[in-house]
Amino acid sequence: MPDKDLDSWLNEQVQPLPPPPGTFDLISRRARRRRLRRAAVTLASGAAVAAVALVVAANPALLRLNPPAETGQAVAGARSPGPGSYPVNGANQPNGSGRPLTSARASSAPDGGRSPYPGPVPVDFAPSSVTFVSPARAWVIGQAGVPGSCYNGNICTSVAWTPDDGRTWHGEHAPVAGAPGGPNGVSGIRFLDGVNGWAFGPELWATHDGGNSWHAVDTFGQRVTGLETAGNRAYALFANCSGSSGSEFAAGCTSFTLMTSPAGSDAWQPAGPGTSSLSAGGAASSAVIQVAGNEGYLLAPDGTVYSGPLGGTWAKAGTAPCEPGAPQPGGSPSGALLAASGPGHLALACAGPVSSDSVYTSADGGSAWTQSPAAPSPDPTQDSAGSTPVPAPSGAAPGSPEPSATEPASPAGSSPSASTVAAYTPAGNPRSLAAAPGGTLLLATADGIYSLASGASRWRQATAAGGSRLPDGGFSYVGMTSGSDGVALPANTSLHEIWVTADGGRTWTPRPVS
Repeated sequence: MPDKDLDSWLNEQVQPLPPPPGTFDLISRRARRRRLRRAAVTLASGAAVAAVALVVAANPALLRLNPPAETGQAVAGARSPGPGSYPVNGANQPNGSGRPLTSARASSAPDGGRSPYPGPVPVDFAPSSVTFVSPARAWVIGQAGVPGSCYNGNICTSVAWTPDDGRTWHGEHAPVAGAPGGPNGVSGIRFLDGVNGWAFGPELWATHDGGNSWHAVDTFGQRVTGLETAGNRAYALFANCSGSSGSEFAAGCTSFTLMTSPAGSDAWQPAGPGTSSLSAGGAASSAVIQVAGNEGYLLAPDGTVYSGPLGGTWAKAGTAPCEPGAPQPGGSPSGALLAASGPGHLALACAGPVSSDSVYTSADGGSAWTQSPAAPSPDPTQDSAGSTPVPAPSGAAPGSPEPSATEPASPAGSSPSASTVAAYTPAGNPRSLAAAPGGTLLLATADGIYSLASGASRWRQATAAGGSRLPDGGFSYVGMTSGSDGVALPANTSLHEIWVTADGGRTWTPRPVS
C-alpha cells in the first residue's frame, strides 16, 4: 500500500463496535441493586443504634465496665435456691461487693491461699461469724444494708475478707442465701486454706476458688449446726430440726450425724456408723465439733465424747461431765462448751446447773476428766498472776440476739494442767470457750471476756486496749489462732466490728469491718 493511502486510512475516524444486545439493561439493574444494598445497611445501622440507646435507657448499668458499689449488695434471689440453681461464673452469680466476677484475677497469697481481687465492703456490715486461716488473714460473713434495698432485694448476706488482721477489709462474693430463718439462710463461715470455704447455719454453701463463687450443697432437708476444718477435710453436723424462728434455726434438733468431705469436693458422707443419728433420748439438744492438729472431737447430745484421726474412723472416747444441752441462737451449746488446745488436750466448761459452773480438763482426748478445785470468784483487784489489772467497766445486760459462735481451728499445743484451772463465777452467761496452744483458756460471756493463763489460779477479766470500753452486751464468741493472737465477736452485731488480741487475751482492740 502506498504511504499516502496508509496515512489517509489511519487519519480516518474509527467507529467503535457496538456492545452486545442487553448490555446497558444489565448494567442498570446491577447499579439499582447496589444502591438498594447501601440503603439497607444504612437503615440497619440506624436501627441498631436506636436499639442500644433504648436498652441503655432502660438499664444504664449494662455499659458500666466497673460498676460502683451499691448499698448492702449481697446475693441474687428472693430466697436460697436449691443446689445447682446458680452456675459458677454464671449470669446469676452472687455479688457481695458490687463488682463483676474476677475468677481470672485471683493471685497467690503468702499463706498458700488465693487473694480475691479487692472490692468494696457493703455498708453497715454486721458480722455474725469469722474464720482465720493464719494470724492475719480472715473472712467474715453477716448481713449488710436494709432488706428491700440490697443488691438483690431482701437478701443482704455479705462476705468480706482481711489480709492484715482486720486493719483493712475487702468485699467478696457471697452465697445466695438470706439471714437464718427456719431451714433457710446462712450465718457461719469457715475457710480451710484460703481456697476452700463453707458458709453454713442452717444451709450449706461451698466455694473452691477463694470465695470468688459459691454454690449450694444439698443437705437433703437437714440443717448444718456446726462446721470445722483441719488438715485437708471439713467436718459438719447435719441435724434434723424443727426450729422456725429467726436465728434459732438450731432449736428443736433431735438427731445429729457427723458428716465429712475432702477439701475441694462436695462429696459429703457420714464419718462413720458410730457418729450417725446421735441424740439425747429424742429430746431437743445440741452438739459441738472441735479439731486440733490431726485429731477431731465430737461432744454428742447425750454427753458422749467421740474422737479420731482426720479422715479416719471416730470412736467413743469417754463421757463428758455435762451434756451440751439446749442450743444458743446460732447453734452452739448452752450447757457444755468444749475447746481443744492440741491433740488429746480438751477443756470443758459446764455452764448449767448440772455441775455448778465448773471447768474440767482432759489430757487423753475425753477419756478421763479432772474437775478444777473449788475457788472463789475472780478477784476484781487481782489478775491471774497476782498483779493489779487495769479496771474494766462491766458490760450491760445482753443486747441484740447473739450471732453464730464460730471458732478457727487451733494449732497443736499443750493443755493447761488440771491442777491450775480455777472454778469461775463470771458475770453473765458463758457463750464461748477457747483454748490457746500455750494453755490459756478464754471465756466469752455476756459481761465480757475472761482469761485464765496456764499455771494461774484465778480468772482475769480482759480490758479494752488504750483504756477504752468493751462493748455492752459482751461477746458471743472468742477464739485463738495462736498462743497470743485471738479474735472475738460482740454479741451486738450492729457495732459492725470484730475484736482482736495480740497478748493472749488480756487486752482487746476493735477492728471495724468497713
